[in-house]
Amino acid sequence: MIPFRDNIPSRSFPLITISLILVNVFVFFYELSLGPGLEPFIGQYGVTPALVFAWPRSDAPFLAVALPFLTSMFLHGGWLHLIGNMWYLWIFGDNVEDRLGHMTYLIFYLLSGLGAGIVHTVFNPDTVVPSVGASGAIAGVLGGYLVSYPFAKVLTLVPIFMFLQVVEIPAMIVLGLWFVMQFFYGTASLAATGAANAGGVAWWAHVGGFVIGMVLIGLFPRKDRQRYDYNS
Repeated sequence: MIPFRDNIPSRSFPLITISLILVNVFVFFYELSLGPGLEPFIGQYGVTPALVFAWPRSDAPFLAVALPFLTSMFLHGGWLHLIGNMWYLWIFGDNVEDRLGHMTYLIFYLLSGLGAGIVHTVFNPDTVVPSVGASGAIAGVLGGYLVSYPFAKVLTLVPIFMFLQVVEIPAMIVLGLWFVMQFFYGTASLAATGAANAGGVAWWAHVGGFVIGMVLIGLFPRKDRQRYDYNS
């Protein structure tokens, strides 16, 4: 399923959501400019679970181990990776930002991403492939959206028999199915031979970020806002 938009208009300008998208795009273009230097750059600023678990026995300074949990949120492995993440952030991020307020939303986003990176590391302790991407933080946004607007309608492209149809589906179904798929693939990846070192999608970062977002959204005060008619 590919979501296009929801039916909840933002009451405020999504300053942080747009800023995050611009920063991610800018950093991606910087990655493209690195040429042969991209691989060591990703190795330095992506999260490599095996290196995390090797500390403090290794000679690596603490900052070199901890900083990638932040910097990896702004790195991407390709155009499709970037576009997919930014698309979901654009659709769902503005409403979560509207609920929390700009600065609280930024804190929420970063905490979700940090938590997602930690969950990925815990579930993949032997992985030597660096993990990058905003998807863990964005999964937190999706979890926060699900709790906040479960009955919002999401215009979604879905396969129906042999055809593709654009239909409105409740957010609880769209995001609930998304989470189930992440959990299923994450569980399958644990059983796959050699998965620890093969790289690929950081499924557990998605699962962890989503759950963290669901929890965090209830811990931050909700801004007063008008009620929306989900059927409009």
